[in-house]
Amino acid sequence: MSVAAPKQGKKKRRQPEADPDPEFQIAPMIDILLVLLVFFMSISSTEVLQSNKDIRLAVAKDAKDAKENPGQIIVNLAINPISNAVAISVNEKDYPSPGDLIPVLQNHIAQNPMVRVLIRADKDVRYASMKSLLEAVGKAGIANVTFSVVDKEAAPTPS
Repeated sequence: MSVAAPKQGKKKRRQPEADPDPEFQIAPMIDILLVLLVFFMSISSTEVLQSNKDIRLAVAKDAKDAKENPGQIIVNLAINPISNAVAISVNEKDYPSPGDLIPVLQNHIAQNPMVRVLIRADKDVRYASMKSLLEAVGKAGIANVTFSVVDKEAAPTPS
């Protein structure tokens, strides 16, 4: 019988230690979420500030969502139901007639030639008022005009 000689040259390899699972870093995630929250709140607050809660928009069920336009001017046309007087406001400033808007709109064109006018008119505003506003926008040199509408009638609020 022969005795087996010990094998030389073969060393026992040491297995590398398994890396621990990476820990989820929550602090940077919270920082990013807070920055995004502040960003979206500031963007939405500018749109909310320019809208008038007293305006009941017209219904257009086939309306399309508007594309974002940084040079957009929002013109609100509200109607007083008692006197049927139309109030025109831009950036929370009231104007007595559409003709008074022409210098304001021309100033916006000088800053941004791609300016767009978004008209938020109450559904009870007469055509004559809308026509005079559109004539003023045309005299100012703006051809890009859109109208703000809703896709369904708002539910009546309980008293």
